[in-house]
Order: sequence, then structure tokens, then C-alpha cells
Amino acid sequence: MQSWLRRKSIDQVTVHEAGRRLVPTLSWPHLVALGIGAIVGTGIYTLIGVGADKAGPAVLLSFIIAGTICACAALAYAELSTMMPAAGSAYTYSYSALGETIAWIVGWSLILEYSLVVSTVAVGWSGYFVGFLEWLHTSFGWNVMLPQALASGPHADGVINLPAIVITFLVAGMLMVGTRESATLNAVLVVLKLIALGIFVAVALPAFDPANLQPFMPYGFSKTMGPDGVERGVMAAAAIIFFAFYGFDAISTAAEETKNPGRDLSIGIIGSMVGCTVIYLLVALAAVGAMSFSVFGKSAEPLALIMRELGHGTAALAIGIVAIIALPTVLLAFFYGQSRIFFVMSRDGLLPRGLSKVNAKTGTPVAITAFTAVLVAALAGVARLDEIAALANAGTLAAFTAVGLCLLVLRKREPGRERKFRAPLAWVIAPIAILGCIYLFFSLPHRTQLWFLIWNVFGLLVYVLYSRRNAVLGKA
Repeated sequence: MQSWLRRKSIDQVTVHEAGRRLVPTLSWPHLVALGIGAIVGTGIYTLIGVGADKAGPAVLLSFIIAGTICACAALAYAELSTMMPAAGSAYTYSYSALGETIAWIVGWSLILEYSLVVSTVAVGWSGYFVGFLEWLHTSFGWNVMLPQALASGPHADGVINLPAIVITFLVAGMLMVGTRESATLNAVLVVLKLIALGIFVAVALPAFDPANLQPFMPYGFSKTMGPDGVERGVMAAAAIIFFAFYGFDAISTAAEETKNPGRDLSIGIIGSMVGCTVIYLLVALAAVGAMSFSVFGKSAEPLALIMRELGHGTAALAIGIVAIIALPTVLLAFFYGQSRIFFVMSRDGLLPRGLSKVNAKTGTPVAITAFTAVLVAALAGVARLDEIAALANAGTLAAFTAVGLCLLVLRKREPGRERKFRAPLAWVIAPIAILGCIYLFFSLPHRTQLWFLIWNVFGLLVYVLYSRRNAVLGKA
């Protein structure tokens, strides 16, 4: 049993062999931009419609609940990432605190999370891009429309979502060029994205009508099955739009590439989380107050739709254009995180070691990035936004639960270990993160829970048949 729970010491996870070591090039402004780029994206640009469809105006409560749970998890991440400034995020922390088997489950769940997040964002971006092409066709008569077969997956009477595939490979190419270059471009695009959301709030808030908030909670608080077979309620929406808040965990995957991790990681994680929570609540309040949720709840581009319905076509165009330009920042952040999780698991021998080679010229793991691009593009080409978002949340909730446990275990096991950032009220915030994530997991659709279970059963088979016997730690 001990061999199944073998652990890496904290010192082991921060020392790596030549040729498999990432180059530190990032500072705290890059990390804050990476976090905001990841957090402010599909969740608010597209999933606010999905959330409103499930909870009505009470989607505001869904945002508050999901944000509170994520804030507690973010504090745990901030402490652990500064203790262990190595790539790998929750997988690395679990390897040190909970043992290899749990680390494998967490890493396998993170692979699910990041792959599906990138796919979700690519599908969301595609919705705005296709909407923009339709506007060009309607306004100027330009023949730029994509045929339906290439504009969406089979679930929407198409064959393949070509825009989602193309943007995935473009972002992968950016990451192959270099981490710092990608992070700098990301920071510029994040500023554009925040300006667009500022325009939306400035235009929508004056149209606020209290009548649009009634009835405030049409589907109740807990998850219930409606007559149409769709699970709704405040917690059902929170379990989906939880997707809108995480992204700070992508910052923790950048620990090994951060120049001053002891200071910069906590600034990046907490700064991006606080800023994004304020932004989300303002945008959500403006959206549900300006228009009945039934109007924009089914839209692939809800914010732009609200602007058009209010008669602000120019503002809708601006939001749509910025979404097209800036949503790839979310792709970049999560794609980055995905490639680093793959990279670290490969370096540990749990995945083929050949994938963890770092390119000598760019300092980036090119092979694993290309592999990730193929995997994600294949999924984005045929997937549904709501279904893959829910399954991505399942992987994240598992990782956040593990991080809360890691915080408590290491507080007991290594109380004297230096902590550059010390999470306040650890024995309060960690249980909130753990129990909150478990509750949200059980608020996900039952089919999502089943697919998550199947994914991890398959993952455990891979671990038993390949990963456990090839782990570097097992050979030491």
C-alpha cells in the first residue's frame, strides 16, 4: 500500500534535470494578465447566457457562490505555489502531500479540465466569429459567410466547427514561439477585453429595469429537473458558471517559469481573482437588469445580443470584435496550463518521457504543445459548449478539492516550512473550498458525473498498466 502512496518531498519537486527544466521569464504583471486573461473570457462572454437559462436573474447568486468557493481555493493555491515553485499546479502539490496515486487522479482530472476548457473557449470564440461574419454579410453584403457544415458541430446541424479548430492551432503556434512573447501579447489583449466589458456595463446599466429581475429565482435554489428534462436552479447554474471563475490555477502552472515566485505568484493569483470577481458581478447585474434572461439565455453571444436588442449596434459590434480578438487570451492561458501539466507528468515518468523535452531555442515544450493542439482541436470541432463546460468543471472541482486537502495536510506535516505567502484562516477557507467543491460537483448534471467517473476509471487503468511502473520516483 505504501508504494501506491509514495510521495515526493517538497525539495524534490523543485529540482529538475537539464533539458527538462523550464526557463524563468515571467514577472507579476505577466501573471496577473495571464490570470485575468484566463478568468475573464468565455465564462462572462458566453456562459452568462447558459447560467441565466438555468437560474434566471438569480444567476447573480450563482456568481457569488461560485466566486466565494473559488476565492477560498485561490488562497490555498497562493500558499502552496509559493512553497513549491514548480510547474504542475494541483498535481505537483498532491504528489508531495497526498501521494502518487492521488496525484495521478488529480493530474488526470486536470488533463480533462484544461483540454475541455480550451475546447469550450474555442467553441465560444467560434460563436462570436460566425456572428461577426453574419454582421458583415448583412451590413455590407460581403460574401464571407461560412457554410453551416463548417460553422458548427453535429449538435447544431453542422459537420465540423472549423473556426474553433483554426484558433486552437493559432494559439498553439504562439506558445511554441516562446512563453514571454506569448504572455506579453496576452497582456495587451487583456486590456482590450476589459475595455469591451466596460463599454457593456456603461451602456447596459442605464437600461436597468427592476422588472427584469422578477421572478428572481424562477427555478429554485437547489438543482431540480424541469419538465423539459433540463436541470435548473441556482446551484445548477453555479456548477456550470464555476467555469467562469477558475483560471487562477493556470497561474500556478507558471511557477517554474516565474522570476520571483515567492512574491509574484501570490500577487498574480489573488490579484486576478479579486479583480475578476468585481468585473463579473458588474457585468452580470447589467445583463440581467437590462433585459429578460429569456431573451439572451440561449444565445452563443449574449452580451452582443443584449447590445443589439437595446439598439446599440455599434457597441454590439465593438463587443463582438473584441471578443474575437481577446477571447484567445483564455485559450492561451489554459492551453499553457494544459501543456505544463502534460509536461510535468511526462517528466515524472507517468506519461512518456519523450514528451517532456524542452526546445533549446525557445525554452518551451514544443512536442507536448503540438500533441495538446491536436487533442483539443479534435474535441472543439464537434463538441457542445454547455456539455464540455460541465465536464471541464468536474475535473476542476476534483483538483480544487485536492488543493484544499493539501493545504491542511502540509500545515500539519510541515508546520515549520517557510511560506512566502500564508493563507489566512486556513482551517476555515480550506474546508469551505473542499465542501463547496463537493457540493458543486453533485450539482452538476448526472450525465456529467457519470462521464467523469468513466474518465477516471480509464485513467486508473492507464496508471496501473503503464504509469506506476514507469514513474521516475518508483525507479529511484
